[in-house]
Amino acid sequence: MLRTFGRRRWLAAAAGTIGALLVLGLPTDLVPNPIFGRQIEAPTWSYVALVLTAVLAGLLLATYVRNEPAAAEDVLAAPERADQRRFTVGGLLSFLAIGCPTCNKLVVIALGSSGAISWFEPLQPVLAVAGIGLLAYALQRRLRSEVACELAPSTR
Repeated sequence: MLRTFGRRRWLAAAAGTIGALLVLGLPTDLVPNPIFGRQIEAPTWSYVALVLTAVLAGLLLATYVRNEPAAAEDVLAAPERADQRRFTVGGLLSFLAIGCPTCNKLVVIALGSSGAISWFEPLQPVLAVAGIGLLAYALQRRLRSEVACELAPSTR
């Protein structure tokens, strides 16, 4: 169904991908910036997870945008609640996966810095796969639920 995307949807997908790269990449310092830093160097897989998450999030966002030009109040299609949850949980899991284990205050409070490194860090690739899987599943469901059919010309 991606081949049915019009210009409006591809622009939304590009904007959503860039937005997700920045929202996820800046605080995790995978996108270098002067504000945030990492105590532990990011593994290579976290960059792959960031890009996959951003692309899937951008494409998923684009499915909520109508293809044809519409009135300003009619631009977004109504999301299903389950798809919204998958989108949110998938993004959150990916964020936890690509972040520095000792920079995550909640993880350090819950496990301590040694627990963050010995327990949470090995779990991060699993979180990345789960987050990307949820985003891919939500995208697949959104694309499959779209109805696109051509009407036969009227014979009147």
